[in-house]
Amino acid sequence: MRLRRFAVLLILGFSATLAAEPARIARVENGLLPAVVVKGTPVPRFSIAERLAHYTVAGASVAVFENGALAWARGYGVVEAGSATPVTPSTLFQAASVSKPVAAVGAMILVERGKLALDEDVNGKLRSWKVAESELVKSEKVTLRRLLSHTAGLTVHGFRGYAAGEAVPTLVQLLNGEPPSNSKRIEADIAPGSRYRYSGGGYSVVQQIAIDVTGKPFPDLMRELVLMPAGMADSTYEQPLPAALVVRAATGHRRNGKPIDGKRHIYPEMAAAGLWTTPSDLARFALAMQKAWSGGSRAIVSRDTAHRILSPQPASPAYGLGFGLDGEEFGHGGANEGFRCVLVGYKDGRGAVVMTNGDRGGELAREILQAVSAEYGWSGYKPREREVATVAPAVLQAYVGEYQFPEFVAVVTLQNGRLSVTPGSQGTWELLPEADDRFFSLSAGIPPTRFVKDASGNVTEIAAGGLTGKKIR
Repeated sequence: MRLRRFAVLLILGFSATLAAEPARIARVENGLLPAVVVKGTPVPRFSIAERLAHYTVAGASVAVFENGALAWARGYGVVEAGSATPVTPSTLFQAASVSKPVAAVGAMILVERGKLALDEDVNGKLRSWKVAESELVKSEKVTLRRLLSHTAGLTVHGFRGYAAGEAVPTLVQLLNGEPPSNSKRIEADIAPGSRYRYSGGGYSVVQQIAIDVTGKPFPDLMRELVLMPAGMADSTYEQPLPAALVVRAATGHRRNGKPIDGKRHIYPEMAAAGLWTTPSDLARFALAMQKAWSGGSRAIVSRDTAHRILSPQPASPAYGLGFGLDGEEFGHGGANEGFRCVLVGYKDGRGAVVMTNGDRGGELAREILQAVSAEYGWSGYKPREREVATVAPAVLQAYVGEYQFPEFVAVVTLQNGRLSVTPGSQGTWELLPEADDRFFSLSAGIPPTRFVKDASGNVTEIAAGGLTGKKIR
């Protein structure tokens, strides 16, 4: 009798869990929170459908994991603007720079197998290409540890890929910056080990060394080392995407919501940006790392290796071996042409993945993560609260003008007492004052902004997000 009652309780408990999940999903779907809120004002909440339209993003896909298992996954919007094909959990997206942590784990498996060493000069294993000798690399060498932690001193931040019809370089041509490569030569221009500087170029070197020590094509190697052991059956590093998988692939979109030419770019920089995958598969990857961190049996890597990967590295306090780090949180963001995505995991078995097919998808992904954070009780990913200051109209008028940044001109205007900025062709955002010279936007896409004056009080520059624009008129 007791056994029967216990079985009934188990069944009822399981049913309650199943019934609760749709309610949680609905609260996430309708609880998107803005990146920045004004102190003392009501905090608005939006639906995913509303924000897809607001950001002119065609589609998004979300996976949430909790208690060491995938909790749910859903798709929203469409695979291409104007089409009726919905995004589903099995729709393939470009992972962009989230390709890097997956590739890093593959490299660390080669370390476990004795094929590579973390702290040796990589030129000792490279066969098809070498890091160029220079005074900078005489005493401090480019090592795998430094490549994976972005401390190798190598050039080339990121890649734009190759549009339909463009010639695509070989990996060696890309490393040398030779035609038809659209990126510069990858070489050391600061001392290896001296500081953190993000380098997609460094991950292309990782790609080459993995090929050289195994003799296998990179997509085949990564399928063997990481994708299949982690249960990522819907993922591939193949570039271009095979015809059999194109039918499942999302189309990338520009900021104006229009599809990019040829639907999607090709990325021969596979380790840095070439993974095609789904949020569910990236969740499985994160769960595999969480299992390895805790020393679970049949983990993708050993516990010691997982701790090396998910620990800060020398000269890189906020980055491990392939992952960004923040306390118990690990993850990575990604931005390819027409695609934006983010992976967030915690070492205790929870996290989420958001993938989008739009250039403004990063802002949408942030809002979705904040809704997940609120529903699942995460300590991070909450709107930033700011206060609005009162600034004299004459002060605001002095900021009006055009500012030359390295790659665009930002136009600052004043209408009805409100300051706005238009950076290039990226749209227009209101700037709210928090001091006479400091401003913020309610959009995550616009970083805190400061206006700079000379000794005479004339406005000379605008500084935002680590970039500076000089006032030209």
